[in-house]
Amino acid sequence: MTYRSYRGAGVNLIFVIIGINLLVFLPTTVSQEIREELIINFGLWSKGAFLDYPWGIVTSMFIHGGFFHLIANMITLYFFGSYLYRLLGGGRFLILYFGGGILGSLFFILLAPPVSLAVGASGAIFALGGALAVMRPYLRVFIFPIPAPLPLWVAVIGGFFILSLLPFVAWQAHLGGLVFGLIAGYLFKKRMRYYF
Repeated sequence: MTYRSYRGAGVNLIFVIIGINLLVFLPTTVSQEIREELIINFGLWSKGAFLDYPWGIVTSMFIHGGFFHLIANMITLYFFGSYLYRLLGGGRFLILYFGGGILGSLFFILLAPPVSLAVGASGAIFALGGALAVMRPYLRVFIFPIPAPLPLWVAVIGGFFILSLLPFVAWQAHLGGLVFGLIAGYLFKKRMRYYF
């Protein structure tokens, strides 16, 4: 028999990731020039330019294109991340978060049009959503502006398809993160039997 205790300290890890994202975002509010320099030099470039900025595979996860982009990702990180940290613990949570973000980056590099640029933590966020959708598929969540709660798996998969239809959305990164999360969630669920 195995069990997992409540891990309230995990919220601190979530706040560290959120804090880094906020600190990186602050300089982009100073001027348009600083914002563009950060995005160009630390964003994720697709094939054709990736080799000039290879660090973007990780650094792009901490850069956001605007305030609402940042807030949407950080709110989702807080709610999904807090729940998952209690289920998985710190090590597995970090593997899930960064593994999903990196696979999302790889999908973008390979599938996006040549010399495209992306920023944001959405690949990592979709990894969290995918894992949680497998581990707790019928958890009910509210999605604005829908007035009734939805099963989590419907919200995550539906959110992926809806966001993929929007212009200037790196659906390739979302897909990579989601795939990583679904696989990781299946493996985590298979190995864990009891939660307290």
